[in-house]
Amino acid sequence: MKNVCSVHTHSTMCDGKNTLAEMARAAFAAGCISFGASGHSHTPIPEDEGEVLPADMTAYRAEVLRLREAYAGRMDVLLGVELDSCADVTAEGFDYWIGSVHHMRGPEGGRHTVDWDFETLKRCLREQFAGNSLMMAEYYYDEVRRMAERKPAILGHIDLIAKFNEDGYFFDETDPGYRAAALGALHAADPRETLLEINTGAMSRGYRSVPYPALFLLKEWRAMGGKIILTADAHSADSIVYGFAQAAELARAAGFQRSVLLTLGGREERRLE
Repeated sequence: MKNVCSVHTHSTMCDGKNTLAEMARAAFAAGCISFGASGHSHTPIPEDEGEVLPADMTAYRAEVLRLREAYAGRMDVLLGVELDSCADVTAEGFDYWIGSVHHMRGPEGGRHTVDWDFETLKRCLREQFAGNSLMMAEYYYDEVRRMAERKPAILGHIDLIAKFNEDGYFFDETDPGYRAAALGALHAADPRETLLEINTGAMSRGYRSVPYPALFLLKEWRAMGGKIILTADAHSADSIVYGFAQAAELARAAGFQRSVLLTLGGREERRLE
């Protein structure tokens, strides 16, 4: 592929299947202009241990900077982090950060994951929300709204709660209540500061047949003057630019003609291929 970057990626330093070096090698082989490491930030949630970066990210930073030097003049290597909404670390000192919600607060407090697997989300709906799926969506999107207000460089998989919803089991995504909750979160984002990603990660892992986010959200983001970036949310080297053609098709359906690439020199806009 041409005119692409891959800056939403995960390695064996968090929950990925390949090392950072292998991920960078795959990005270079795919013709990426830039590769960004964006390991999952540490959280205080015990279940996340082993799936996220350690609180001390010294080794992670050092390896990314080593790769930057190794690919100098051939491909930009960026130091990023995917900062979870309940992270106990900051994004200070990174080239960019992705703001994402993987856990939401329940009505009775505590944190509940939204993307572990179908049964976990089903149990959350039953036990925390008494089967009220709209309430669950509203709690999730309220968390996304708070993240969007922090002005991340990239707002990650804004409708992640729909990961297991292609058959409409959890939500009717055309329901006005559901859409109002999702749009409320989107409207909290600053289109001058934040990019909205079109994310193919759930496709490469067999959970979805289409990228995030839903078309109605992309159309609204365009109306807001927002810009997009294509990401693979790659957890393995063989998915480094997975589904980018389909992501570009979705972008065009929403009226976008260009996407943004992140480089060491800043943002660059390129025509969608």
